[in-house]
Amino acid sequence: MRLAAIDVGSNSVHMIVADASRDGHLEVVDRVKEMVRLGRRSFMTGRLTDESMDLAVGALKHFGRLARVRRVDRMRAVATSAVREAKNRIAFIRRIRRETGIAVEVISGAEEARLIFKAAQHAFGLDGGPHLLVDVGGGSVELVLVRDGRPLWMHSAKLGVARLTERFLTDDPPSNAQLRKLEAHLENKIGAVLRKARKARVVQAIGTSGTINTLVAMARASRGEEIGRLHGASASADEISRLANDLVTANSALRAELPGMDAKRVDLMPSAGALVDFILRKSGAPTLVACSWALREGLILSLLKTARGSSAADARRRSVKALAARFAGANEHGRQVAKLALRLFDATAPVLGLPKSSRELLEYAALLHDVGHAIDHDRHNRHSYYLIKNAELFGFEPDEIEVIAQAARGHRKQAPKVDSPDLSALTGPRRRLVRGFAAILRVADALDRTHFGVVKNIEVSYTPGRLIIGVDTNREKADLELWTCERRTDLLSRLVDRQVILAR
Repeated sequence: MRLAAIDVGSNSVHMIVADASRDGHLEVVDRVKEMVRLGRRSFMTGRLTDESMDLAVGALKHFGRLARVRRVDRMRAVATSAVREAKNRIAFIRRIRRETGIAVEVISGAEEARLIFKAAQHAFGLDGGPHLLVDVGGGSVELVLVRDGRPLWMHSAKLGVARLTERFLTDDPPSNAQLRKLEAHLENKIGAVLRKARKARVVQAIGTSGTINTLVAMARASRGEEIGRLHGASASADEISRLANDLVTANSALRAELPGMDAKRVDLMPSAGALVDFILRKSGAPTLVACSWALREGLILSLLKTARGSSAADARRRSVKALAARFAGANEHGRQVAKLALRLFDATAPVLGLPKSSRELLEYAALLHDVGHAIDHDRHNRHSYYLIKNAELFGFEPDEIEVIAQAARGHRKQAPKVDSPDLSALTGPRRRLVRGFAAILRVADALDRTHFGVVKNIEVSYTPGRLIIGVDTNREKADLELWTCERRTDLLSRLVDRQVILAR
């Protein structure tokens, strides 16, 4: 089923189009965004401006045409804070319906928070915790405290960055007096709520908005890292505090030159930095993690009858299976390699120094190791790395995705070298995972060289100086598998410091 969601926000109008599978996996096929600034002056005057309404209606006309071209089956459109509070909202909603055919629903702050929670839960699982979800819009901020995938409380406050900028930070750069008034206002509105989060011992804040993405991108840029994919990327509370100071002490021209800055948000970032810094300080959250799923994805999930809570493990496996299906079809070879790789892992993990908890990552690397065949055969391992790195794999930390991608790349040809730039960028334990996984995958992949699944099972045993892999072929010929495997055991042999022997 093809679904679409439209978010008429205080800063931008967004649309997402996604294909939904029966198990709830969403594959995004299109995203569009138009900055219209419905919140400009409306929070002070109580009315949407003619200019911003014209821009929004124009954007929605294009979105409606796109929905028809994309053959969308079902669509839901909502408006949030700026429209919710405007005195002329009814006339605006009627105009949208008349000129675009789109029925826009004005939702409450509580419903906004609920949809954001559903999106973040689907993307991250939100096991453990407690986690503090933070969505910073133009007109409002939504805060949700989540433990073990369940919301403990939800709170919506009229503290969006457009609203705060117009009310408090009118100078460029803002004065110290303006910043003090803003801090006092934030304390009055959400100080008590954030102290509840601190008392619950929040383990991290998860941000689900463009403003959060910009702050995390700036933090990564300040560390000299490539900004790249932001979902799952993080910044420490100290980094956000330093950024907030930079943002409120620089004028707009200097802010525009800060690494990682989104040029369209330059005027709003001082209030954004001050607000997010306040939330982290008062809640005690040590890190801020970016989540690319937010209100729009929550709307898509609301259209799915099968949409329901999921664990982090569900989110991880669901997204891996979808990526494998997209590029490898039924993926019989990937599943066979995963089966053999896990058998090898169980027998060699103690010797290789691989923790039991990493078994899941090896399985995913095995399932995805050949997706690069969809691009090219000869260098498919490198293409597998690229596809895994740039896919929407949910529920994973960025370095977990890097481990999976590097292990898949190392399943053939040149084995991962200790001094390679990509490998050296990981921590020591993560480097050990990559090399151990690659060693296992090279053997498991070779044992299904013909892709016919002729190796039914393997048994691993040890003798002095030897690791023996017993191969059960159920009397089927496996000459090609054994011949290939003999040439793929070098890395495993080095890592276990034993000769690897194949036995029928």
